[in-house]
Parts: sequence; C-alpha cells; structure tokens
Amino acid sequence: MNKFEFWHHHIGISVPDMEASIAWYEKVLGFHVERRRQIESIPAEIAILRNGPMHIELFQAPGAAPLPASRRIPDEDNRTHGNKHGAFAVADVPAFAEELKRRGADIVWVKKFSWGGAACFVRDNAGNLLEFLQAPRYPESFGEL
Repeated sequence: MNKFEFWHHHIGISVPDMEASIAWYEKVLGFHVERRRQIESIPAEIAILRNGPMHIELFQAPGAAPLPASRRIPDEDNRTHGNKHGAFAVADVPAFAEELKRRGADIVWVKKFSWGGAACFVRDNAGNLLEFLQAPRYPESFGEL
C-alpha cells in the first residue's frame, strides 16, 4: 500500500483592501509578496505572500460581504460552522505576543492553559483571526534546520 501523503500549502484569507492587508502582513508578520494575479472565475485579485516555507493567499473580491463581528472573536467564531483561523507555531507565546504588540498587532488575548500550553490570537487589519501557539518545531516539516 502506498503512503497517503499531503502537506500544508497555504491559507486563504478574504480582505477588503489588498494594499492595506499586504502592508499589514509585511510589517507585522514579515511576509512578502511572492506573486499577484487576477482569478477571473471568482472574480478576485489575489496576492500570494510568503515567509519562509509558509504561504498566505489574500483575496480581494468586489462586492464581498464584510466579516461579521462574531467572526472577529475566537470563542464566538467557534459557534459558526466553517473554517476558523490560520494557526502558526512559535517557541515562546508571551515573548512573541510582546513583539506582535510592538509591531502594532491587534491582540485579542494571550492565554496560558492548565495543561501547560499557551496561545495568542490576533486580528489582522481586516479583523481576520490568526492564532500563534507554543509548539515544537518539527524538522520534517521545514526541511533541514
């Protein structure tokens, strides 16, 4: 039997202002634009952003509905079916959250959990949720370290 393999490629985020979102992801999270294009079938403008092996695809579609207020709060958003947020691992959540704050991020909360983990939620410039959780870095998912 062949091994059933797949791996992370990107997360997609719909935004109301492509230029403002690109600027936010560059300033706050260190992503850079890898490429941009139009997808006529949606229709939408897209930008693929990259930070090392990670990719984020930003969409700006004319006439898109705004993000509902409940989707901007992690615990409320979980009460709506569908995708919730992108999540990234970091070595030290409190220190990472302090750096995000210094870079101007809208921090929703930083929590340490009774089971020993820690996480931080932030909103991007359009209100979309991103999570940063404390977790080990697995060499097989990043190539050689």
